[in-house]
Amino acid sequence: MANGKLPIVLMAQDLPAEWIASLEGKVQLFKAPAGTAGVGGPLLPYLPAAEGLLSMLTMPVDQKLLARMPVLRVVSNMAVGVNNIDLDACTARGIPVGHTPGLLTDACADLTLALLLVVGRGLPTAARMAREGQWHTWRPTQWLGSDFRGKRLGIVGMGRIGEGVAERAKAFGMEIAYYNRSQNEEAEKRLGGAAYLTLDELLATSDFVSLHTPLTDETHHLIDERRLRQMQSHAVLINLARGPVVDTAALLQALREGWIGAAGLDVTDPEPLPPDHPLYELDNCYIVPHIGSATHQARRGMAELACENLLKGLAGERLTHTANPAVYDR
Repeated sequence: MANGKLPIVLMAQDLPAEWIASLEGKVQLFKAPAGTAGVGGPLLPYLPAAEGLLSMLTMPVDQKLLARMPVLRVVSNMAVGVNNIDLDACTARGIPVGHTPGLLTDACADLTLALLLVVGRGLPTAARMAREGQWHTWRPTQWLGSDFRGKRLGIVGMGRIGEGVAERAKAFGMEIAYYNRSQNEEAEKRLGGAAYLTLDELLATSDFVSLHTPLTDETHHLIDERRLRQMQSHAVLINLARGPVVDTAALLQALREGWIGAAGLDVTDPEPLPPDHPLYELDNCYIVPHIGSATHQARRGMAELACENLLKGLAGERLTHTANPAVYDR
């Protein structure tokens, strides 16, 4: 707080007042207009004086923006991932970046299982054909999907969400395999067993593959043409990570030509997909608009934690969850 005045904070998108009630009386809050994806328009005059930034995944926080915010002291991202933020640039400036892990684990794990079940049983196609009047009679070989008991679910990224998915899949009698940067023996114990495989082994042997890895230089197009061709022809790919983890052009070809059986996507590249994108035309591709954390409980919890991180940063305290902890070693 400079000269006894409340610090100026900019917020990427409007949020319900009850979600951000902790900020009342503690900051001067200026919100981006509804429907915008970053700091622009009416917020531009406040950039030079803003000390806090409450960002979301739609807001790029890059060197260009940081250069226009000379007194910025904290960035608080209302998301687990921070691929919209230049962490190195923030760290170089001594700006801690907050994020909101843990609060969306159940919501994302639930949606993963929902996509797995919906796509695995071919429900979108069956529902469409019923709506279109193609349900004339019962036939024993029509609209067949897959059982789940005894099938292998390969999880790429055994963090909180990946483990939550495994826990739920176990209840369906599925066999769990996973690929991670390092073996997660604690998760294996909690799950009562899970096979730790190389990515190539996992893709070649799994009936379902679920992606839960952050987007980094190493994971960009992690699932490319070569790896899609490694998968079984009946396999289902679920992506709740980030869109660019999968090569979209290669996925389109894989679905069209039958390299894999189907895909369920919560995230895409680009995002959002254009309405005329050919993936929408495929019966074996089911897309939802990045709703992994879209429950009332998860989103409110994320907003409240983002506000907590923001206020701690403005007070010069260590954030509850910091995406760039090296900033404190400066």
